[in-house]
Amino acid sequence: MANGGITTHRRVIILGSSGSIGVNTLHVLRHLGELDENDVPTFELVGLAVGQRGEILESQAQEFNVNDVAIAEPSEASHISSSRRIRTGEDAATELIRDIARPGDLVVAAMVGARGIPAVLAAIECGCDIALANKETLVAAGALVRASAQSSTIRIIPIDSEHSAIFQALYAGNHPSETKRIVLTASGGPFRTWEADRIQSATAAEALNHPTWSMGPKVTIDSATLMNKALELIEAHWLFEVPSHQLDAVIHPTSVVHSFVEFIDGSVIAQLSPPDMRMPIQLALTWPQRVIGCSPTLDFQRLGELTFEPVDPARFPAIELAREVIDAGGTAGAILNAANEVAVEAFLAGSIRFGNITDIARNTFDSIDVTPADSLEAIQAADDDTRRHVNSQLSSFS
Repeated sequence: MANGGITTHRRVIILGSSGSIGVNTLHVLRHLGELDENDVPTFELVGLAVGQRGEILESQAQEFNVNDVAIAEPSEASHISSSRRIRTGEDAATELIRDIARPGDLVVAAMVGARGIPAVLAAIECGCDIALANKETLVAAGALVRASAQSSTIRIIPIDSEHSAIFQALYAGNHPSETKRIVLTASGGPFRTWEADRIQSATAAEALNHPTWSMGPKVTIDSATLMNKALELIEAHWLFEVPSHQLDAVIHPTSVVHSFVEFIDGSVIAQLSPPDMRMPIQLALTWPQRVIGCSPTLDFQRLGELTFEPVDPARFPAIELAREVIDAGGTAGAILNAANEVAVEAFLAGSIRFGNITDIARNTFDSIDVTPADSLEAIQAADDDTRRHVNSQLSSFS
């Protein structure tokens, strides 16, 4: 999902600016603005959207002189200067896009969960390129997003480190049709060496103690169940048009190798870098250029061994579930995503055990009929039906 040439100046809109990806994007923009290089593109931040952290939004808008903002929680709008143009409510981010986006703008899609889908679709309709960190957009609405993107000249450039690695391998003179297999790496999370019984009863504090990455709570829990990797496999299917049997995942505890691409001639290209999200964010901002980065670089003399382990399906069944979702098509991705979101919320609230998260996702996928995902309304209906179903079943897992 990429094409186009070098852009010397770019307007940027960040959806989800208060989260980890959003904050790191602002760090990258500061870095790029300080580079004294003639061939470095310049960036103008023109819009910011958050869910409910009004004070952070105001601070960001003040630093970057942003006049147009959006916040989903209306009560938090009191923190925003009256001099700014503010959108509030559930559709605030989408309204922001429709009000200010121009063809050629870059929208950093970093909102968490399925609520980011309408804003991404609106940005595509406005002719904006997408720097995609919101994997749920493609998991739940991949067919719709792909159809919309292919009907225009926009680019979708992934920010997830694994998909950025694949993107770099495929677009470095290689053609997707020459791909034999794509392998995503997973750190294994905090429970990589735990026995299955112990994983079932893990506490929230244990699940949130990720050994490699610093992320928000939802993504961190997904990493502990390996549901994050399952969702990334589905995302890779839509990003790179690869069927389920050509997608795989391996455990790589140090998170230095971010993905492999094996080609039909037997060669394998891997992308390596320290586990720092600023690198793939910067690449998404400056692509197809590479400029001096703000992330640490690898010290190969101190790197040591690179170890890889198979994913144990008994302890981490989410990976096989992802393949079934890809093969099912339609609203299967929306069903899985919604079921997992509700289950994670219930676990963090103390309503279910850790081991119930993937069980709920599996049972829900098996229980709800998959229908064609040919409109945003169909996807939202599947999302709503799934959430009602899961909430009605939670008491049986407590």
